[in-house]
Amino acid sequence: MKFSEIWLRSFVNPACSSDELAHALTMAGIEVESVEPVASVFNNVVVAEILSVEKHPTADRLSVCKVRTGNSDKELLQIVCGAPNVSAGMKVPCALVGATLPGFVIKKTKLRGLDSAGMLCSAKELGINAVVDGLLLLPSDAPVGTDFRNYYGLEDSIFTLSLTPNRADCLGVTGVAREVSAITNAEIHPIEIRIVPNEIDDALNVQVIASDACPLYCGRVLRNINLSVPTPLWMIQRLERSGLRSINSIVDITNYVMLETGQPMHAFNLAKIAGSIQIRYALPHEKIQLLNGNQINLTPEMLLISDEHKPLALAGIMGGLESGVTYGTTDIFLESAFFSPDVISGKTFHLGFSSDSAYRFERGVDFSATRSALERASYLILTICGGQTGPVIEIKHKLPQRSPINVRTERVKRILGIDINKEQIGDYFKRLEFEFSEKDDFFNVVSPAYRFDLAIEEDFIEELARIHGYDHIPIHYPHANMAMLPESESQYSTMEIKQKLIDRDYQEVINYAFVDADWEADFVDNHKPVTLLNPIASQMNVMRSTLIGGLISNLQFNLNRKQTRVRLFEIGCCFIRDHENDCKQTEKIAGLSYGDFSSEQWGIQARNVDFYDIKADVEVLCRGKSVCFNKFFHPALHPGKSAEICFEDRMIGWMGELHPRWQKKYGLQKSTILFELDLDILKLRFLPLVKEISKFPPVRRDIAIIVDNDISTYSLIYCMQEVKSAIISDISLFDIYRGKGMESNKKSLAFRILLQDTEKTLTDEQAEFAITSLIKILKNKFGAELRN
Repeated sequence: MKFSEIWLRSFVNPACSSDELAHALTMAGIEVESVEPVASVFNNVVVAEILSVEKHPTADRLSVCKVRTGNSDKELLQIVCGAPNVSAGMKVPCALVGATLPGFVIKKTKLRGLDSAGMLCSAKELGINAVVDGLLLLPSDAPVGTDFRNYYGLEDSIFTLSLTPNRADCLGVTGVAREVSAITNAEIHPIEIRIVPNEIDDALNVQVIASDACPLYCGRVLRNINLSVPTPLWMIQRLERSGLRSINSIVDITNYVMLETGQPMHAFNLAKIAGSIQIRYALPHEKIQLLNGNQINLTPEMLLISDEHKPLALAGIMGGLESGVTYGTTDIFLESAFFSPDVISGKTFHLGFSSDSAYRFERGVDFSATRSALERASYLILTICGGQTGPVIEIKHKLPQRSPINVRTERVKRILGIDINKEQIGDYFKRLEFEFSEKDDFFNVVSPAYRFDLAIEEDFIEELARIHGYDHIPIHYPHANMAMLPESESQYSTMEIKQKLIDRDYQEVINYAFVDADWEADFVDNHKPVTLLNPIASQMNVMRSTLIGGLISNLQFNLNRKQTRVRLFEIGCCFIRDHENDCKQTEKIAGLSYGDFSSEQWGIQARNVDFYDIKADVEVLCRGKSVCFNKFFHPALHPGKSAEICFEDRMIGWMGELHPRWQKKYGLQKSTILFELDLDILKLRFLPLVKEISKFPPVRRDIAIIVDNDISTYSLIYCMQEVKSAIISDISLFDIYRGKGMESNKKSLAFRILLQDTEKTLTDEQAEFAITSLIKILKNKFGAELRN
């Protein structure tokens, strides 16, 4: 929204400068994007009349002009001009000798041998934003010799507002003036609406078929208007300073009233209307050519203004080219209506263009001023173009209702955090022109028709805050009792777990939780992942159930940048479907190692990282927990180089070498070792238990047993720990033998067993009984035989 400051101050003139006014509006929520002068600084430019124009004797594109710049013929000047539109009888701005214009100073000079005492000016040369080619033409009644800056009203500024969608009431200068009056408490001088007397009885029959889309429609016939009358300079200036160009007097007047009141209007050429006016939705296969030249194929949800045979306009958006007002038009039908915002909203987006009318209607216009705007435009047309007016046709249906809202004084104080009394609240509501009644400890307030954004109590409290001034609301710093939160001794923090891997030369990465569906199929054989309805990219269309895909992508990124040793880890959430098809979220930690075991150096022989290197890293993560590694199949891993990681008979993760198939697919030249674990299990910390230290010496017994090769050492130790006697304090493996003297499917395992009692020295009989019991259990459960 752009407008002239002088225009605004004709309605309300607060005692503040342009910058102060801009600041006040911005602080009240009406952001002023810029305040710019109408024209650049210049001086010594006057209104001049061109008396004669002759062709320059030696230059085809130059003209020699005799120019009058004062009241007497003695003040004639000879000026050489190159403008294409120069002609005798014109009145134009003339920069006299010594004038300072933007970028240069006017001096008396010779052009192709002829004296030139000044310069006839274009709008561009004066720094004026006007759509004019050649010299800036002035009205015939412009007083010669008058200072041009004063005559043209250039001591003015253009305000540009950046309005939020809820403040459609400020899309007219009167709305902005109303806001300025409320903010500054300055007196406002509203438009004087003059009711135009009806001089003719001509009227069109209007049928509002789509009454839900057009609850209010006003129109009237005007005949015998003179469209050749030029638009007054003051109106052209206000239009141009609002970003609109002058077209013809009727169109200019409708645009002017729209900028003044915020009510879009349209004038139809009465000669192009056949029969009655209809407000209806489009029929199949209907078309219309709009004023901007676009040919539109209409759809059933588009609202039309039509006659009995054809569409005349796209309601609330733009008029049709055929029924437009052009030079030669003498009779018009003037329309002012209220269209439902829901009907107009979004239409211009699909059409590929916007319009000032649609911009206002889709946000909501003041339906209480629809008829007043019609009277205002009618008065301006009669004053400028002449003619006779017919009666106003007004068809009204169900308009939006404004229900009263209770605004509680105590709630105002609580929300704003200031002590504001009832008198102040009432004063602010008066300044905002809200209707209200006061009862006990609350106000019963009705929002005006032009405020579509006020619906609940908090909306009105926000209005009070705006008028009171956000900068007048003191800052209260929050007060809270601060206390150290207890840190659990039974859990490791996530940072401690990260630090373990960082200490082992890993680097942390953070990846998106939404990934490519191919990763899920490749790495976890998940063909039904949690799918995103609106992914940010086609290759990020599902939620991950493993962290491996992101780590492989990170590895590729590093290899493409010539890195030969990569050790990465990530902690993040994974998403899987449970048995009831609900999405379940779990937090995991995963790591990847690729390339050299250590950085290149002379002290360690170069080799690639292997399974057991990463197994050591995993064991560090599981510190304090009795975990075991069992043979395991995983779709992402090499079938012979993978293991599941178990804790207390529960699988908590897996590790292994990437399958050769995926290694080839993802362009990895060397083996890649991976692991993934449940983070919640890793966070468990087992507190040390205090027990008595025995004063008596331990007894050591070594046993060697023969078992099948496929029996794991962990299962043997776990079984012995479960059934051992209380006097056995430690069981550990110290030798494994396979070879000569041993069957091919057998292996020999030698265990060291320590026995100790806290109350007495053990006897040989007690020790032998405990050892014999262990051997018997191993024989019965695993078929173990004692080796001789």
